[in-house]
Amino acid sequence: MCGRFTMLTYDEVLDIVRSIEFGTPLNPEPEWPARGSEAFPGSMVPLIVPGENGRLEVAEFLWGYPVSWQKSVVFNTRIESALTGGMWGDSLRQRRCIVPMLGFCEPHRSETFRNPRTGRACKQQYRFTLPGSPLALLAGVYESNYFSVVTTEPNDNVSPIHDRMPLVLRNQEVPHWLGSNYADLADRSAVELSPERVVVQRSAQDGPDKLDNPNDQLSLF
Repeated sequence: MCGRFTMLTYDEVLDIVRSIEFGTPLNPEPEWPARGSEAFPGSMVPLIVPGENGRLEVAEFLWGYPVSWQKSVVFNTRIESALTGGMWGDSLRQRRCIVPMLGFCEPHRSETFRNPRTGRACKQQYRFTLPGSPLALLAGVYESNYFSVVTTEPNDNVSPIHDRMPLVLRNQEVPHWLGSNYADLADRSAVELSPERVVVQRSAQDGPDKLDNPNDQLSLF
C-alpha cells in the first residue's frame, strides 16, 4: 500500500491547475524544489478537486479517513472494493480528486536491510517515479477534509516489489478520472514507472522504534 509520497506545495499545485486549464505541459518550473516534503498518513496535503462550473480548485486535506474500529486512519482505497460500494463507494462516485506528487514509496514484499543503529531487519523501501518526468498524479477520493489514495493491481514495474500500487494517472487522464469514465482507469498495466531503492535516514531525536516516523528522510542509494 502507498504510505509515503513526496508532496508539492499549495502554490505548486495551483500552477498545475493552471496548466491543466490552459492545456500547457505539466512541467515543473526551475524554482520548484528538487525534492519536496514527504507526506505520511495524517499529513496535510494540497490536492486538485472539482470546483464550481467545471473549474478545478486546490484544497488542502488530511491524508487518511478516521474510522471507529481502529486508532490509525485508513489512507488507501482499493478501487475494486470501492466500485462495489462499501465505505468508499459514495466517495468514489461523488468526490474524486487528484494528488500531485514527485514520487511514491512502497516496501518490498521480501527484501530487507539491517538497520545500522538497531541491528534489526527492516523492509527495503523503493521509490517510484515516472520516467522522464519529475511530476506524477495519483487518483484519490475525499470526504469532509480527509482524503485517501486509490490503489489498484500492480503492473509489471511494481509487482516484483509490492502487491498493490497507487492508481497513477497520465496527464491526459485527469478529466476521465474526474468525469464519468473513472472506472475504466483501474488497469494501470501500460503506465511506466521507474523504481529506485531508498534508505531511511533517521533524525537524531527519533527512538529505535520509529523507522516509519514522519521525521524520517529518504535518500537514494
